[in-house]
Amino acid sequence: MTNPLMKSPNVCSADADAIPSESFTASSVVYPWQCDHMGHMNVMWYAGKFDEATWHLLSQIGITPSYLRANRRYMATVQQETTYKRELFAGDLITIRSSILEIRDKVIRLCHEMLNGENGKVAATTTLTGVHLASFTRKSCPFPIDILERGRRMIVDGTQSNAASR
Repeated sequence: MTNPLMKSPNVCSADADAIPSESFTASSVVYPWQCDHMGHMNVMWYAGKFDEATWHLLSQIGITPSYLRANRRYMATVQQETTYKRELFAGDLITIRSSILEIRDKVIRLCHEMLNGENGKVAATTTLTGVHLASFTRKSCPFPIDILERGRRMIVDGTQSNAASR
């Protein structure tokens, strides 16, 4: 059996010669009520499980619920692309690994890889683009420097390329 927490050379890689640093961000199980009429987990549940992993990944760089409340900030997903590779069924265990692909002044791109927790096979991947917003204006605003620095440290050298200087 493959250990789903082991690093894989293709975990949401931004490009072929860059491997992002990944984190285990969520674990779950597929419940019968999450399955559709064909017997497998419905797409709405994939989105929800990826969303939970997003908040765990963001908290690792300092975007926590208390940070958002104290600083009157929001995060908004402006783009998401999901690829479904294998079906998941009621009772299947799920693990999610996540990576930061890029972080700029106001924008973060990240990805998640959902694995069958029993056999380690990839069930789905998603790539998200999120924007940091001021809650009172609902306009994008820069991340604090400490969040930018933590986010950039989670990207393996070369992945960010010159994005930090854009």
